[in-house]
Amino acid sequence: MFVTKRLAPVVLAAGLALADPAAAATAFVSPAQVDASRLLAPPPAAGSPRALAEMAELRDLIAHRTPDERELATHDAKDETGGFFASAIGPAFDLAKLPKTAEMLADIGEDEDVVTKPAKAFFHRDRPYTVAPELDTCTPHKDDAKPTSYPSGHATRSFAMGVVLVSLMPDKAQAILARSAQYAEERLICGVHFRSDIVAGQTLGTVLGLELMRDPGFRKVYDAAADELKAAHLR
Repeated sequence: MFVTKRLAPVVLAAGLALADPAAAATAFVSPAQVDASRLLAPPPAAGSPRALAEMAELRDLIAHRTPDERELATHDAKDETGGFFASAIGPAFDLAKLPKTAEMLADIGEDEDVVTKPAKAFFHRDRPYTVAPELDTCTPHKDDAKPTSYPSGHATRSFAMGVVLVSLMPDKAQAILARSAQYAEERLICGVHFRSDIVAGQTLGTVLGLELMRDPGFRKVYDAAADELKAAHLR
């Protein structure tokens, strides 16, 4: 299992409080439990053949994306709730009518932030639009863009959510994971991440989802969502 040992509770709580006081109160896992520096190989070095190939891929994807692809990628970029899985699961997967499931997915999102923020700081990779400001991205470039490309937070989130949802609805596993992959791939369509950022997010998100399901606190939220999904005839 690719998960580091837990830190002593006092040390862990202090570290989280310093990094993000809100996360200390809401997160179920810590950066020490899902340590990206021990899970992920480094991204391609700037200017290396691999990095240049990834940039060439982005330019090609942006040049050939359809208006519909751009529209969906732009829409999904703004939806971090997990509601985007409705297209894979079915219209009954309506988070407005599934508050326990919505809460569970929001908790996964909180933990994604806890895990990816230190990972991005550790790997310190420039965004594609920092390397090539002329890229036509789905969202405006940030003037103060920081080197936060690796790993992709959206990819991490979609696969963490996907792994947990698959555990709840195994008969829909392939459709759910395909949607996770599409959501992550859209970060390339948008021109805001490189290929290796997405691959790293898939790995990190999968580990995060598995680790969350081992946590007793998260299991309470998970079980409540399971009951709700059963009542809605989704499992």
